[in-house]
Amino acid sequence: MFNLKSFTSQCLRVWKLLKKPGKTEFITVAKVSALGLSLIGLLGFVIAIVMGYIGL
Repeated sequence: MFNLKSFTSQCLRVWKLLKKPGKTEFITVAKVSALGLSLIGLLGFVIAIVMGYIGL
């Protein structure tokens, strides 16, 4: 069963550990995310080209 008090205490514990990322950390995360999205997009594009070429 769902325990609201336990959930709230866990959320507060996590909230206390949070910190605002610095500029360099934010830029690094943004670059890695952009690279990952680009690779996934490129993979999808290549799959679509191959599927169109073989006629599926």
